[in-house]
Amino acid sequence: APDTPVIDQAYSKLSNSITVEWRAVPGATNYMLTAQNGDSFVETIVKNSPGTVTGLKPATLYRITIRSMSSGGKSQPSPFRKVKTVLAAPILSVRSPTCDSIAVSWKAVQMAAGFSVSLMRSDGLGRILKQNTTNTSLIFTNLDPGTLYTIKAYAWNANGMPGDDFTYNQRTSPNAPVDVKVAFNSGALRAVVSWMPTEGALTYSVTVSSGLLKLRCNTSSASCMVPALQCSSEYDVSVTAHNDAGSSEPTEAVSLKTIPCAPVNISIEEDEPGHLLVSWSSVSLGHYYVVFVKSDDGLEVHCNTSHTHCHFQSDCGFTYFISVFAYNKAGQSPLGDVLNYTTAPCCPGDFRAVFVSSDTVRVTWAPVRGADLYETRAAGGSGVVLCRDTATACSLSALQCSTPYNITVFSFSEARGSSASCAPHYVATAPCSPEIKNISKEGLSVISVQWQPNNEEAMYVVTARGEAGLWHCTSTRNSCSLMDLPCGSAFSVSAIARSSAGQSLPSYSIPLETAPCCPNDLILTQVTQSVANISWSVGRGAQTYVTTLESPKGQAKCHTLQTHCLLGCITCGTNYTVSLRAISETGLTSSCTYQGYSSSACCPSGVKLYRLSNNGIRVFWRASDETNYNVDLHGSKGNFSCTPSLGLSHCDITKIPCGDVYTVLVAPVTDKGPKLTFCPKKIYS
Repeated sequence: APDTPVIDQAYSKLSNSITVEWRAVPGATNYMLTAQNGDSFVETIVKNSPGTVTGLKPATLYRITIRSMSSGGKSQPSPFRKVKTVLAAPILSVRSPTCDSIAVSWKAVQMAAGFSVSLMRSDGLGRILKQNTTNTSLIFTNLDPGTLYTIKAYAWNANGMPGDDFTYNQRTSPNAPVDVKVAFNSGALRAVVSWMPTEGALTYSVTVSSGLLKLRCNTSSASCMVPALQCSSEYDVSVTAHNDAGSSEPTEAVSLKTIPCAPVNISIEEDEPGHLLVSWSSVSLGHYYVVFVKSDDGLEVHCNTSHTHCHFQSDCGFTYFISVFAYNKAGQSPLGDVLNYTTAPCCPGDFRAVFVSSDTVRVTWAPVRGADLYETRAAGGSGVVLCRDTATACSLSALQCSTPYNITVFSFSEARGSSASCAPHYVATAPCSPEIKNISKEGLSVISVQWQPNNEEAMYVVTARGEAGLWHCTSTRNSCSLMDLPCGSAFSVSAIARSSAGQSLPSYSIPLETAPCCPNDLILTQVTQSVANISWSVGRGAQTYVTTLESPKGQAKCHTLQTHCLLGCITCGTNYTVSLRAISETGLTSSCTYQGYSSSACCPSGVKLYRLSNNGIRVFWRASDETNYNVDLHGSKGNFSCTPSLGLSHCDITKIPCGDVYTVLVAPVTDKGPKLTFCPKKIYS
């Protein structure tokens, strides 16, 4: 084992350890330090000198020994040294009761005769403050606010030996902020509070109080926003700075008056047409009021007043949106209730009344603002006629004819009801329809029409309407005559009444038919000695015709639907009167007279043929009167004729080609027209 080491010195600098110094022992690799106090001891192995034994009790006397160690073993303990550990450090409790002071306190330390406490700024600026005391507390004053200080304290024993020291960093509480300013946001009902930062402050708290209501805002910056303020309120605003040492005193309160609340109990009255009265309740902290009135056409007016009412001009048919604001130095109150007031609609203008019939008038007018419904009222006659519609037109029907009416158009709105008294318009209905009592024929193409007059100061117009055209007659009395009506025509006769008010409906139509027209052309053709063919042009309006040939010797007549007929029993050589009756479908008759007709002369009797030679022939006949006759001979080789000398009843035809068959005709000579061919013929070979 190595040699026993010798302790040069042993001392205690810390309350829980003792440091030992010795000379090195050859061959020793480690050393064992032993601190013994009564039955308890603490051992520590170190490499070389000096060595420290830790884990000891403060202010306690220990016996210190050392042994050298090697692979060969341990040496004997060295002679001991007695060493007492120093006093324990006081455990400090530190606070900053004010912004310029720090209070230090501690518990009593065993075996301590006094204490030494020193204080200095942690940044090294300024001087060191030191105090010795036998008490367990003291206060440093006149310090810088919000500044970090380092505090060092130790205890000493009766011999003046200092013990362990205790170091503590403490910041003084901050000073109250200065230059506090309040910026109020009237639109959001919030305030931004700002101040100059104060030294050492870590956070700030803003207190906004009004009576029992307190609002707080905490921040680490130099401003803070306080929301949810109430209108018409007065607040005290103060700011307190904070750090880990504590809080400053609150700043002197700054007064904040918020904007006034929106006025309530707003009422609108139309004290007279065209004037609106707006009134409201007084508002706390409101210095004056502004009333805005905006019409639905975009036009806006306003009124400034310190009273609680305002007057405005208004127009009919407008909707006004009314809002009232209160003002003070803080600004404008929030938007309160926006009331709307609709004035009664205007009376309709551009009135027009047009009669669509004698008992119906169509009334139109220009639309007016604010009107949801229109009522048209016609007063007159035996009652009132009403019409309601949302359109700007109305038809008033079932009006009494020839009657004056006062027509008034009222406009209505759901919000305000009817318009004010609107002026009536005078309208007279058209005359009543006349009633035709009688239609009579006064003369050729003249028809008299009579009716029942039932209007005052009316002009009556009678119209005959047919395919042939229109014929009119007028009168202010009860009859008039239609002149020059065409024959053979059908008409519908009606009457109307006219006045300055208009025209009546036509009366019921009365049918009228004129007698058929006489045919313009009539032709008679002798077919045989006793039969004549008569034809005529169409007579307008005629359905059947009766044709008559009449002479003292007798009458020939035919009744037909056609425009021609054959008349028999005609006496030759007789003068006849010719008449025709045109008959309509309804039996109306027109008697027509034409130029007389003379039947042809009678054919000769007893015609005989005598051969004169191979190429001649003599024709004999017996004449009934002094009629001139003519003889015609017709054959394939030629036609021949002869006329007898005056007073003779025969004539000769010569130079007739032989070998032919001829037809011989003896007929009376006519003054005009074709030769008669219906007399009996003879054959001559």
